[in-house]
Amino acid sequence: MFNFKKNRFVLLASLIIQFGFAQEKIPHLHKKGNKTQLIVNGKPFIIRGGELGNSSATSIESMEPIWSKLTEMNLNTVLTPVYWELIEPHEGKFDFSLVDDLVLKARKENLKLVFLWFGSWKNSMSSHAPDWVKLNQKKYPRVKDDKNKSHEILTPFSENNLEADLKAFQKLMGHIKDFDQKEQTVIMVQVENEIGMLPTARDYSLTANEAFNKQVPDELLRYLQANKEKLVPEFFEVWKKNGFKTSGNWEQIFGKGLQTDEIFMAWFFAKFTNRIAKAGKDTYEIPLFVNAALNAPEKKPGEYPSAGPLPHLMDVWKAAGTSIDLLSPDFYNPLFKHWNDLFTRQGDPLFIPEHKFDATAPFKGLYAIGHYEAIGFSPFSIESVADAKKEPLGKIYDLIRQLTPTIEANKGSGKIEGVLLDKENKSQIIQLGNYEFTFKHDYTLNWSDGAKDEIWPMTSAIIIEIGADEFYIAGSGIVVTFKPLKNKSLNAGILKTDQGRFENDVWKTVRHFNGDQTHQGRHVRIAVGDYEIQKLKLYTYE
Repeated sequence: MFNFKKNRFVLLASLIIQFGFAQEKIPHLHKKGNKTQLIVNGKPFIIRGGELGNSSATSIESMEPIWSKLTEMNLNTVLTPVYWELIEPHEGKFDFSLVDDLVLKARKENLKLVFLWFGSWKNSMSSHAPDWVKLNQKKYPRVKDDKNKSHEILTPFSENNLEADLKAFQKLMGHIKDFDQKEQTVIMVQVENEIGMLPTARDYSLTANEAFNKQVPDELLRYLQANKEKLVPEFFEVWKKNGFKTSGNWEQIFGKGLQTDEIFMAWFFAKFTNRIAKAGKDTYEIPLFVNAALNAPEKKPGEYPSAGPLPHLMDVWKAAGTSIDLLSPDFYNPLFKHWNDLFTRQGDPLFIPEHKFDATAPFKGLYAIGHYEAIGFSPFSIESVADAKKEPLGKIYDLIRQLTPTIEANKGSGKIEGVLLDKENKSQIIQLGNYEFTFKHDYTLNWSDGAKDEIWPMTSAIIIEIGADEFYIAGSGIVVTFKPLKNKSLNAGILKTDQGRFENDVWKTVRHFNGDQTHQGRHVRIAVGDYEIQKLKLYTYE
């Protein structure tokens, strides 16, 4: 006899299992220890990325000479824009031919893609909105400054603006799911690009002014109260200065001034972006992130792209951006450690989607993956190189490629560190396992070529503890000495040092180092210009 209730239960359970299995199989973020992994095709994945210049992916032809450069630099991921104006040239009519071509070519080159949605905002402006949006300002209004002048920035206070962007993004995510879910070529998507308010700290349009005089949303106030002890210090002080009020309009809660204008805009930018992200995730739930143009300390809100997902506004973006997985920094600022410390101080994972492609980029990338255990790193305008095979980035990426299984196996366990060195920061001390390691720049050795140069190149290394007294050290331009942590009366010595590489994830020793290579057992060294992995075994003696 057919048992309807029983079979309905079995069917429902089967659907739940299948849905859960499908969710596990698509790219997703996974917490491991106190860090976060990106899982792709069922395995941990570190993005060895490169971001294309803004117009490089606007046609099939423009991309043809680029693909080989990317693989020659050992990239595994390309960050490329998807342009609203190109995929929806006419309202409601979509053309995904360029998207499909990028996916197919990336697969052919064994590369993954991170799409950057150039929708309502790209570097603050709305330059990539379609013609039918730009030409109908009445339906799709822009922000106005304090002199009532419009700017080419779509206002986040318009439901029409939101719905137009949301529908396009949802269509894009649906197309990615249909075209790519099985292959997982597209592993993450950035929602908008470097959102920010210029040239004033806030929008002065009629709808914006009305919102500014209304009560601060309960959703934000509940977040503030629930996370009072965890708020970033800059934001905490603004709220504290006004007495930790929990009801009132924006100026009553946060005081009068530019800081309140920026907080106000951050909330509405984040809410707008989050609704787009949620619509996308409801369609295809792969990781989504937003990126920030970093502000200079001497600039006031409105003088830089204000109200974006910046560290001092992180709590606002988290309160509003519940469907956004990562807040990420874009680097055209030399204070690399400073900004990354701010982005990770609440325990958030780090992904650097854009860094100026200069001589420091490869070494900062290795440091980010070592010290912050970052999800990935990506220099901008990656295709601009003349000879990809000679690029230091490719050599650093090759080290990361080889070490990825070891990094991910030890992620979040306190067994990984990184160092970043130059002439101003010649040494760094770290403690790992039973030892204290002193990393110095290679040029601190007075016999090194370049030791007397006025400018020293940036260098970096990653160190991973893999067993009792055993470590991998990889990088370029470093000298390492060591001493025991516990018994200060003992000395630490090198029991064995091998230079090698991983082949099919198995370590292969290429050379056994001793004598001059270790300065008669005194140090481990990888010279400037060399890119190596060394396997080190230490011991102690009286």
